[in-house]
Amino acid sequence: MTPETEASLRKVGLDPVAVAEIVERTLTEDLGPDRLDVTSVATIPATQTDAAELVARAEGVVAGLAVAAAVFEAVSPAVEVAIHAVDGSTVVRGTVLATVTGPTRDLLTAERSALNLLCRMSGVATHTRQWADLLDGTHALVLDTRKTTPGLRILEKYAVRAGGGTNKRMGLYDVAMIKDNHKLAAGGITAAYERVRAAFPDVPVQVEVTTVGEAVEAVTAGATFLLLDNMPPDLLREVVAAVGGRAELEATGGLTLATAAQYAATGVDYLSVGGLTHSSPILDIAMDLRTTH
Repeated sequence: MTPETEASLRKVGLDPVAVAEIVERTLTEDLGPDRLDVTSVATIPATQTDAAELVARAEGVVAGLAVAAAVFEAVSPAVEVAIHAVDGSTVVRGTVLATVTGPTRDLLTAERSALNLLCRMSGVATHTRQWADLLDGTHALVLDTRKTTPGLRILEKYAVRAGGGTNKRMGLYDVAMIKDNHKLAAGGITAAYERVRAAFPDVPVQVEVTTVGEAVEAVTAGATFLLLDNMPPDLLREVVAAVGGRAELEATGGLTLATAAQYAATGVDYLSVGGLTHSSPILDIAMDLRTTH
């Protein structure tokens, strides 16, 4: 990975070491233990060089260009990548996002792994932007969840940010989330909250609630963030009236683009949408080889 790519990743909050690990797993999955592309080795001379363009095949929001660059650079230090678009920008069909130049074998070897990550991240960013645009001008922000593709969480959550969404927690380690099973096992909201606070005094605590009474209990116990699970808009308004201003409020469960404005109008701070990361279609991006041979 070049210093320029490392700097680009750090600039958007991605750890280059973590990205390099994802890239290595992705390439190993495609190339096997011998790191071999049998078709390219068989059909293309080792000395042949060419250029190729990464081209959008549909309109959407691009995300992950530096990640794609890291894939090409991991395959061969002889590959040069020139990025022509900016993550978070809207592109149209035919937009050239990047140009890659180098040994033709290496370009084709890296192609699918780079595109798999770039298309996936851009799809998440595109879907997120639809939500962000709908909520623009309201009090609410769109929030992602932990329903991510195993091994790709940091990339998908970055893509949410690139699309205009918000990350609240990365995993089970950085924020405590007291859900129904925790409440049941601990003997109630207050008991669960007090145990978390005693064990991890510096960790933010979120509490899932399903009634106004639970919301009031959680805030009284000290919670400053509530996840309002599967509440209809009228019930959300009651919760906002009861505890609004004392805790951040997140509506979750069954939300759709068609109902987003209705839920945002209740006064909650966030609408969390698992579909941003578990159900976004990819943005179609291809690599076009510009060979002169």
